[in-house]
Amino acid sequence: MRELYALDSFDGRDYGAVRRRIVPPASPFFPGFPMSSQSMSSVSVPPHRQSGWWLGLALAALLAAAGLWLASLPTVQGWGISALTAAILLGIVAGNTVFPRIAAHTAPGVDFAKSTLLRLGIVLYGFRVTVQDIAQVGMAGLVIDVIVVASVFLLAVWLGTRLFKLDRETSMLIGAGSAICGAAAVMAAEPVVKAQPHKVAVAVATVVVFGTVGMFLYPALYPHLGIDAHAYGVYAGSTIHEVAQVVVAGKAISESAASVAVIEKMIRVMLLAPFLLILSARLGAEAGADANGARPKLMIPWFAVMFIVVSLFNSLHLLPTAWVAVIVQLDTVLLATAMAALGLRTHAGAIRQAGVKPLLLALSLFAFLLLGGGAINWLVMRLFG
Repeated sequence: MRELYALDSFDGRDYGAVRRRIVPPASPFFPGFPMSSQSMSSVSVPPHRQSGWWLGLALAALLAAAGLWLASLPTVQGWGISALTAAILLGIVAGNTVFPRIAAHTAPGVDFAKSTLLRLGIVLYGFRVTVQDIAQVGMAGLVIDVIVVASVFLLAVWLGTRLFKLDRETSMLIGAGSAICGAAAVMAAEPVVKAQPHKVAVAVATVVVFGTVGMFLYPALYPHLGIDAHAYGVYAGSTIHEVAQVVVAGKAISESAASVAVIEKMIRVMLLAPFLLILSARLGAEAGADANGARPKLMIPWFAVMFIVVSLFNSLHLLPTAWVAVIVQLDTVLLATAMAALGLRTHAGAIRQAGVKPLLLALSLFAFLLLGGGAINWLVMRLFG
């Protein structure tokens, strides 16, 4: 019987080229004889019973905890850096220093965190929004967000693939992050787009950079815009990338402006689920028929459907406020853990190889949000009186 060997590596990079012999387990029917490769394929060890699963999950959780702590510091809060952003940055640092040495022993748990925990985190994200949020900014606020999300994403795909010659996955991820809710939207779109980890990291980095710029620029522009605090809140909430950045930009003007801005931002977050469903259907249709000529199977991102269900359930206000607050905090931990795991799987070399084009695309989208988003706000507000 041939001897089988495995190479402990992942994502195309060899970490130490550890060549180890795979010893087939003994057949349960013929003791003393090894099982065939066909029989081995039917025997699997549950992930949670593998030591590497627990170690990898613990590593991602530890980095997430560090990110949560950093995000709680007043100075970091003043910069508008969220726990998700801090977690992925710490993950990238560890992923390009310590992680390569322990990848063979922690990879299963890290991969579980960046896939399963991510989807669970997106589902629980629904506890952050309610249908009643729409009523507080009116139909105009909803229309503004729909137009902004659709126009920014379509512009991202067109500019990214046509003008900047980027691959479509990177363009879509940057578009999703700019159009909806920053890093969380990028992470939510990743399972649908099926992009590589370094492309996700590049997209997150670009939306963080220009979201931070907007967080300081919008308050500076406010005296020259000729609008009141309510209109400013709608404008900021509909065009700034991250929720944390919206809070900072709103509070720089007034508490009322911050309240309106956050509500408007939450409506953009609610659009995440229908956006993912439409994107999944579109990508599935573009895949075309398979080799047998059958229609391609529609891949429904069920975590997006569950996000809608959870949002509707949260709108009923059946759970005590304290319970919802705990769930939201748990959701932040799950998403931070997923971001840390993504960072661990991201190669700095791949980010450098992406070059300046993703930044140029994100800059173009930021300019559109600032100017085009302002025009959309003005026109819709005039239309709705």
